[in-house]
Amino acid sequence: MQFQQLQYFVAVAETRHFTRAADLVHVAQPSLSQQIKSLERELGADLFQRARGNITLTDAGEALLPLARRILADADTARQEVQELAQLRSGRVRLGATPSLCTGLLPDVLRAFHDRYPGIRLLIEEGGSHDLVRELARGALDLALVVLPLPTPSPALTTVEVLREDLVVVSSPDASAPGGGRRNVRISDLESERLVMFRHGYDLRELTVAACRAEGFEPDFAVEGGEMDAVLGFVRAGLGVAVVPRMVATRSGRGLRVTPLARPGLHRTIALAHRSDVAPPRAARELQRMLLER
Repeated sequence: MQFQQLQYFVAVAETRHFTRAADLVHVAQPSLSQQIKSLERELGADLFQRARGNITLTDAGEALLPLARRILADADTARQEVQELAQLRSGRVRLGATPSLCTGLLPDVLRAFHDRYPGIRLLIEEGGSHDLVRELARGALDLALVVLPLPTPSPALTTVEVLREDLVVVSSPDASAPGGGRRNVRISDLESERLVMFRHGYDLRELTVAACRAEGFEPDFAVEGGEMDAVLGFVRAGLGVAVVPRMVATRSGRGLRVTPLARPGLHRTIALAHRSDVAPPRAARELQRMLLER
């Protein structure tokens, strides 16, 4: 089995077309088809069901595809690390993070990293923890900041706790203060409030809804489905209140009233994750060190 054959196989699997796959990998279509047939002979199984205008994966092809993608991603990571120049003068870091962390934690750390290593490209992907774990597992990210516990435990990932952050309630200064204006808001006080709620799959949504249900009520949503910036904007407009990380409220607090939650409050644990079977590239390891030492 040759590395090039896996490249051709993945290209056909993704395009479902031999000619388009050949264009994608810059090779003549007959040569690509010959290499796919050679790979099938080597494996002793057909990888594609071929019909005019309809290329589909066989069961063997479905089984090979995630493995082939992982091998190609590992090879790309190895190539990238080898090609890095001495003293971290070039390279890239592919970092995933939840949107709230992109707003709260990352700006200062990334600025410090960029000042120290201006030649390193920073590629940031925003997403929920579930999506980021999947991207890590398939080799599309070097590191990811995720919320613990992971939505699906993964023995293939190593996680290191970075911080434990309080959540607070934000509201519009022009609206009535939540909790009757008390210094701290109880979770039970949210029963009488209309909430601006994040989209499904957002870690903060799951945490807030679970806390309300633990107090015996279903939260009332004024608006739902937004990302962090949209949620804060809707709160500023007086549509309702929201539960957000303290770091986000501090950084984006203009035009917002910030009220702490009464003890025991709500918290979330942030961890830095990477694949256990592949060491992150050198530049990623340096960013990892800065995040843990911040």
